[in-house]
Amino acid sequence: MADGVQIESAMVMAAGLGKRMRPLTATRPKPLIRVAGKALIDHSLDRIEAAGIRKAVVNVHYLADALEAHLAARKGPMNIAISDERSQLLETGAGLVKALPMLSGDPILVANSDNIWTDGPEDSIRHLARHWDGDRMDALLLLIRQSGATGNKGQGDFHMDAGGQLSRRKGGHVAPFVYTGIQLISPRLLVDPPEGPFSTNIFWDRAIAAGRLFGVSHMGQWFDVGTPAAIAPTEAMLARG
Repeated sequence: MADGVQIESAMVMAAGLGKRMRPLTATRPKPLIRVAGKALIDHSLDRIEAAGIRKAVVNVHYLADALEAHLAARKGPMNIAISDERSQLLETGAGLVKALPMLSGDPILVANSDNIWTDGPEDSIRHLARHWDGDRMDALLLLIRQSGATGNKGQGDFHMDAGGQLSRRKGGHVAPFVYTGIQLISPRLLVDPPEGPFSTNIFWDRAIAAGRLFGVSHMGQWFDVGTPAAIAPTEAMLARG
């Protein structure tokens, strides 16, 4: 990847139950909800493919057959493998560990399937790759200022210092940056996992303790498409460019 680390593979998180998207998810998995003319997961996969990444792993659980069939019908140069979580929903951290044998390279791109983003002055994934420094960091998160996080009603996730190092929002307070669901993470961080399902937050906490969790600001638009009510405003903003 020009002017940055070469990203060989990506993990797309697509196994969730989509409870906040009900009733639309009564008959289809959340990644197949259509927004602005295509399935949510295709927004993510198209961006990954445009960045030159040719291998992706997608985890599946809820209504997995429909999602697998959709992915099998995709056209393009990217090879998509399935990490099957039908027997147990693993959450993000354990899901990433399960898929790790199918992933290659260091770092790995990880993206949620329920966010839509547009690029700023440069491709957002290449922007991440250009800021990756494996000597200093174990994970690099793409963040957006809370004021620009369309559809996100939280209190922010992280503080970021002048060097890009991250610290968490303290309870009862707000933080200026929201995690976009897109990150680069090194396989060296994904060791000694706990038993059963767990969140990627466990790995992030390790990186924070070691001073190795970093962030970079997203320069384009970002949309949290987590509920049916978020679809129409997202489509309208995308149409306006």
